[in-house]
Amino acid sequence: RAALAGGNQVWTITRGQRELPAGVEPLIADRNDTAAMEEVISGQNITWDLIVDCICYDLPQMQQDIILFRERARQFVFVSTDFVYDPAQRKFPQPEETEFYVADGGGSYSYGYKKRLCEEELIQSDTGSMQWSIVRPCHIYGPTSLLGCLPMHGRDPDLIKKLRAGEALKLVGGGHFLQQPILADDLGKLIIGMAGNQQAFGKIFNTAGPDIIESWQYYQMIAEVLGVKLKVEEVPVAPYLAANPGHGPFMCHRIYDLQTLKDCGLEVPSTPIEKGLRMHVEGLVARE
Repeated sequence: RAALAGGNQVWTITRGQRELPAGVEPLIADRNDTAAMEEVISGQNITWDLIVDCICYDLPQMQQDIILFRERARQFVFVSTDFVYDPAQRKFPQPEETEFYVADGGGSYSYGYKKRLCEEELIQSDTGSMQWSIVRPCHIYGPTSLLGCLPMHGRDPDLIKKLRAGEALKLVGGGHFLQQPILADDLGKLIIGMAGNQQAFGKIFNTAGPDIIESWQYYQMIAEVLGVKLKVEEVPVAPYLAANPGHGPFMCHRIYDLQTLKDCGLEVPSTPIEKGLRMHVEGLVARE
């Protein structure tokens, strides 16, 4: 949507299972089918100005990207994650530069670990004439994704129904972990703003929203939009982590230094969390 709004010609590569915005050129392939991806991409005979990969989750997928696009794209943006940071060694706010990256430990640790492997592959590989940038978003929200930023109600498909029914939400640590959620539309505008920006080449960017909130406040804002009262049942952190060790990356404060974005003249995310969550909830309710 951000690319189209800027008057750009836009292609998407998907499996063709979702409706696309009007004006998009659809390319249909399953990225796990290497031959199909090569056939679809090579068949376009195009040099793209910008490639954005939002679904690269493992090293072979990044290797695929580099092979497919290093001679077919001027610029490449990899959507990584804030889970690359070791949750036990974070700074407040967290800068992009760190010695402490997450190790593989199952669950969300593995997600962050694999994303970091992808980052390293992109940084260290011969990308030909293709310039690259990496963004590390925290919790991304906005229609039409599922709501929920914290176990045990992360991306909870029944969250609205539970709130309307007056159920107490079980929040680890009472939901007191700090977060800095980013609206998907803000992230989209930021990434499109990187196109042709030489200051963004070869750099990694924290990407987070303008507001730092406790996780329970996220759910409180949703409840207010629905016109219901939020009820919270606190789940103690230590026993929860003992039973769910892979959820460690959620059990920390997730706040970020955005100075690198500012220094490169990129559009710093600005939608207030209260406004963005209202858009998100109302968008989901409208689809009921």
